[in-house]
Amino acid sequence: MQELLFYIFSGLTLLCGFLVVANPFTRNPVTSAMFLVLTIASMAGLFVLLHAFFLAAVQVMVYAGAVIVLFLFVIMLLDVREVEKHQHPQILSGVFGLLGLLVISGMLIKAIVSSGIDNTLQPQLEGTTKALGIKLFTDYVLPFEIMGVLLLVGMMGVVLLSKKKLR
Repeated sequence: MQELLFYIFSGLTLLCGFLVVANPFTRNPVTSAMFLVLTIASMAGLFVLLHAFFLAAVQVMVYAGAVIVLFLFVIMLLDVREVEKHQHPQILSGVFGLLGLLVISGMLIKAIVSSGIDNTLQPQLEGTTKALGIKLFTDYVLPFEIMGVLLLVGMMGVVLLSKKKLR
């Protein structure tokens, strides 16, 4: 049953991730954001299969909750109009996109081959949520605070972009 769920969640993750970028149904960015929510939820299912329940919960709460709401907020505030359906893609951008895909695929294959990963590795399930919290707020408190400031600056940028000129 676990293998079947793995194939279902991984297939959904790949399919929805593809539909985020190349959505054949509509060119509306809100639809892509909704497919991103499905991608993130499928990845959370994969984390549950790995018995990483904390990562699955964080994946759903932080990414599917807060980040997607922020994306939708920016999309709605910037009043992004639906692109015309009969717009022809630029040949040059398609060539560069394909070239980028080949380079990234080559780098990924090289990293996998040179990593030395084989089937004898077993996952190590150590640590709890309490241990992770203690480690986060003792050893990594400065990066945690920097991330909070970056999120605050991003939120202030969204507020400034959403204000209309009063003149």
